[in-house]
Amino acid sequence: MAAIDMPVQRAQVENLYVEAMVLADEAHAAFAAQRDLGALGGDALSQIGLACESLKTTTRLMHIIAWLLHRRAMFAGDPGAGPHDSAARIGEPVLADWNVCAGFEDPVCRIVAASERLFERIATIEAGWEAPAVTPVQQLLARLESRL
Repeated sequence: MAAIDMPVQRAQVENLYVEAMVLADEAHAAFAAQRDLGALGGDALSQIGLACESLKTTTRLMHIIAWLLHRRAMFAGDPGAGPHDSAARIGEPVLADWNVCAGFEDPVCRIVAASERLFERIATIEAGWEAPAVTPVQQLLARLESRL
């Protein structure tokens, strides 16, 4: 089994999952508020930009959440969740257009930036988990250690 079975990585995935879900809720609320409050002043181009950036942010967060759910399934030993599945890779980022985002209110910009940072963190974690396989003895010790 790979190094992904380590308890620290499992806790890290759980914490990131909670963070991603909270950020998804915040994104929904912030984009809805900007849209509903008419903060774009009826400018059709700005409204389209808001819709596009909302979709990009949502897509970015859904990729993160899917990756985290896949990792959780791998930890649980789900036979349908393997390290070589397409869901085991975070993929390429969906980048924000910061020229468009410049016209948004600060809460929306902060959420877009936070979603990009979270995506980068996940990509960095994924790259670091390309470690060699853990020996059965190391697996047993890690499980014992996590129970103490």
